[in-house]
Order: sequence, then C-alpha cells, then structure tokens
Amino acid sequence: MSSSNKVAIVTGAGTGIGKAAAHALLKAGYSVTFAGRRKEPLDEAIAEAGAAANALAVPTDVGNPESVRNLFAKTKERFGRLDVIFNNAGIGAPPVPMEDLTYEQWKAVVDANLTGVFLCTQEAIRMMKSQTPMGGRIINNGSISAHAPRPNSAPYTSTKHAITGLTKSTSLDCRKYDIGCSQIDIGNAATPMTERMLKGVPQADGRIAVEPRMDVAHVASAVVYMASLPLDANVQFMTIMATKMPFVGRG
Repeated sequence: MSSSNKVAIVTGAGTGIGKAAAHALLKAGYSVTFAGRRKEPLDEAIAEAGAAANALAVPTDVGNPESVRNLFAKTKERFGRLDVIFNNAGIGAPPVPMEDLTYEQWKAVVDANLTGVFLCTQEAIRMMKSQTPMGGRIINNGSISAHAPRPNSAPYTSTKHAITGLTKSTSLDCRKYDIGCSQIDIGNAATPMTERMLKGVPQADGRIAVEPRMDVAHVASAVVYMASLPLDANVQFMTIMATKMPFVGRG
C-alpha cells in the first residue's frame, strides 16, 4: 500500500510539533485527521497546508473516552481505515515546587499525557486489528523528559516516563496484530512552547541559562520516517534533539 492510500491521526495537531508532523504526513501523501482541543487552530492548520481534501479536523479531548471514540469514528467514516497515529497531545503543570501542586493540576497532566495516550492507543488497536489489511503503527511523543527531569516538572516528567512503559507494553501486546509501536523523544524543538528558552530557563544547578533549539521540521521528518517503515520493521525509540542542549552528560 502506497502512502497515498494511507491514513494518519495526529493529536495536538493545531500547533507546534503536532501541526508540523500533520503537515509533513500530508505532504508525504497521507490523509490526515487533525485532532486537538480547539477547532479554530485545527481549521487554520489545515488551511495552511492547502490540502483540505485529504484532511479532517476533529476537536478532541484525549482524556475523555467519549471524545476519543468520536475521533476514531469520524476518521473511519471519512477515510475508511487507520495506518498511523501520532500520540502527540500533551500539557505541563505550572513550574512550582512539587509540594505546592494541586491535585487538579496533577490530574490534568495525567489525563492529557498518559490517560489520553492510553485511550487513543486502545481505539487505534481496535481499529487496526479489525481492518484489511490488518495492522498499523502507533507513535508516542515521549520527550527528553522520559529520561531526565527539568526542575519543578514532576507531573510532566512522571507521565513521560510512563509513556515509555506504555510504548513497550503496546509493542509487546500488539505483535500479533501487525501493529508496531514507537516512541520519539524530542528535545528543544523550536515551537511556541519553547520560546522561553531563548530568554533562559532554570537548570538543575539553579542557574538560568539560554538553551539551543532546533527546527521543528526535523521532528516532523523523523515522524514521517518512522511511519514510512514496513510493518516488519520498527524504530522502537528515537531521540532527536538540539545538538548543544544541556541533556547528555552533566549539562
């Protein structure tokens, strides 16, 4: 099956990494469902791509099971199948000391970053294992935070560590359905979310330091590469990061 016949869902597709990945998948010949909390950014992202015939906007709260079921039902109704999902949607909590976080702040991050990926993965498996030809690929956005925390980031870091476990479980449990599961860990892609790094962000030793960023297009092309592999091959884990960001070693 050529990419021109393939279908992808991207969550968090209205801005940043999600929008870049959705655009790149469209350019590679996929039909793409753009999912996100607000309809307006999704419609704007599709208009920007200039490929409305092959794109669908579905406002979605990934932490809500009914909303997620609607996302997959709309995708199946429009495109007939699903070959790739990029579980990209995620949020962070305010960067305050752990003991000052509220239960609601913690739960909001867990619902979006972990429960949301689980719910989307469940629906993707159900759809991929029942279609002909069977199978597909699930790509999870893990983040550098799946390996090492930033100061005052316990909710985000905890959920991204958990994504690694979910990725491994999905890879193991879905072999029999010809479903591959991958994780991409991204460091300092140039998006609105990382603008603050240009002015300096807290480091582990208490300093404030400016951090290098990389073009988000590199992340998008990596996602397309992972998606493009035949189902008997899988990029289990990929780290793509700004070369000089403080991650490897001691900063």
